[in-house]
Amino acid sequence: MTMDISKNNNLKIRQWVQVGSTLVGNGYLKGFKTGDIYQGALKKGCIPFLNCYSCPGALFSCPIGAIQNTFSEAGAKFDINAIPYLVIGFLIFIGTLVGRAVCGWLCPFGFFQDLLNKIPSKKFRGFSWLKYLKYVILLLFVVILPVFWIDDFDMGVPTFCKYICPAGTLEGGIPLVLLQPTLRAQLGWLFTWKIGLLFLLVVLSVFFKRPFCRWFCPLGAFYGLFNKFSLLQIKLDSNKCINCGKCSRVCPMNLDVPKEINTSDCIRCYDCKKDCPFKAISY
Repeated sequence: MTMDISKNNNLKIRQWVQVGSTLVGNGYLKGFKTGDIYQGALKKGCIPFLNCYSCPGALFSCPIGAIQNTFSEAGAKFDINAIPYLVIGFLIFIGTLVGRAVCGWLCPFGFFQDLLNKIPSKKFRGFSWLKYLKYVILLLFVVILPVFWIDDFDMGVPTFCKYICPAGTLEGGIPLVLLQPTLRAQLGWLFTWKIGLLFLLVVLSVFFKRPFCRWFCPLGAFYGLFNKFSLLQIKLDSNKCINCGKCSRVCPMNLDVPKEINTSDCIRCYDCKKDCPFKAISY
């Protein structure tokens, strides 16, 4: 009984960190009352996970949004000096330290998917090749299109934030529409499209573990590039492991843990280590 209680307490630690991270990133409570977006000094800095700039409660900028905003402002005048080196350097620093642990411990949208997946239903693994889509989205929608797709005002188009990001729809789009009546009269096909994407991901999250993180998230794709050599690593003791499969069953990314430990999709969530009955996994 003592072991079960301890395991349950450990299981809640990550959930409480996720709750705390969501509250810290969206602590501008006044915004949820007035519908105004925080424009203070903190907004000049980035948080290391997806968190929409336009969320009424957002205190910091989203790194993907900051990159796209820089590209957009440069527009037709884009050159090497327009590359957001500070934001990219920040992401490289975080990736070098912990890899995709940010996805497992801090990201509010990842937490949202975890909660949805707790809804009782039949669960599916999905196709392994889908994991490569997030790299296509990173290159095409975060880098290439915003640089080369120039609108009538000679501005770049922030394609991921504008056309895809479900976190932005959930945290920014929906709250602003609810809080600002004047926006409701301006809603068009774009808002309908993004609501449809969000609804699709909500449904998928019930039946698949973290579908957005596994298949679509460009920030997760970026951090995943550092998993193999980040300072935070997971080690498997092959002498203790009996391939019972318990670690894989609890993995929120649906990985075959003994074979895919420290791959680009591992979010260092700690669940596999906690549930290993033979203490074969360590950090």
